[in-house]
Amino acid sequence: MMMAKTLSNRARWGLAGLAVLILLPAAALASGSPFLIGVVTRFLIYGLAAVSLDLVIGYGAMVSFGHAMFFGLGGYAVGIIAFHTAEAGPIFGWAGSNAALVVWPIALAVCALAGWIFGYLALRTRGVQFIMITLAFGQMVYFVLVSLQFYGGDDGLMIPQRNVLPGINLESPTVFYYVCLAVLTAWTLFCIRVTNSRFGMVLQALRQSERRAVNLGVAPTPYRLSAFVLSAVGTGLAGVLWANYAGLVTPDMAAWTKSGELMAIVILGGVGTLLGPIAGAAVFLGLEQLLSSLTEHWLLYMGPILVLVVLWGQKGLFGKLLETRHAD
Repeated sequence: MMMAKTLSNRARWGLAGLAVLILLPAAALASGSPFLIGVVTRFLIYGLAAVSLDLVIGYGAMVSFGHAMFFGLGGYAVGIIAFHTAEAGPIFGWAGSNAALVVWPIALAVCALAGWIFGYLALRTRGVQFIMITLAFGQMVYFVLVSLQFYGGDDGLMIPQRNVLPGINLESPTVFYYVCLAVLTAWTLFCIRVTNSRFGMVLQALRQSERRAVNLGVAPTPYRLSAFVLSAVGTGLAGVLWANYAGLVTPDMAAWTKSGELMAIVILGGVGTLLGPIAGAAVFLGLEQLLSSLTEHWLLYMGPILVLVVLWGQKGLFGKLLETRHAD
């Protein structure tokens, strides 16, 4: 009964948040603040990456400190294809394309392959070793991107125009906003479906007691590796959207600091809630916007705020909201 009520509360908060996000562009334009559309688009993209990371941290108990590498790989796949299409000529005999239905699946396939390779190697370890090896893989990808002088090195790549979707003008900030919102909504619903499936139940059983699950005949690695690959694809999809949003990809997209930001967003919103990281992205990026306008040392203030939030509600902001609603 309590679980059903919690799920019901989660659905209410989710629908309320979705309604606000659907109405936001109209409100922003009516109030003469169109810049808000771009600001919230940014948090939708980060929310997508954070939901994907929560899948492995909150449900698979795999604390990945290198997940930004998939964010960077997804973005660079878009950037490299755009570079060859517009300037550098054919890549492996292919003239390139600006079609989203061609470019985006290629980018996601790259992230899935990288997720499978790095996940397979990392899952041979546990605990702190897993954290450190994912950090090492992430930094390895970062330095590889820095070393690609043909693709801009440290400066990265400019993307002259957004990818093309049939019948949809992605160059319009409002249209692109709704595309990002649709992708985030679809991916979050997919992740919720996955975690409530038999696969998700097994994944959570492994998180609670791997030994007990193994004694029941469960092979941990295939489940954890599948979750890791799914998470890599979702984070890569966020990178694809970011490349189109910013018109620029740089190695910093794959840096450990970006992984730290994503982890902070997940913790802030609520680990193992899926909807929480979306709220966490809004709060984190909102605070970043506010504090950075006041001081260049905004990170000094962000740290204590995150600590206070974690102490106030161990399940994050969204977990605290669910508890408050249940108490009422």
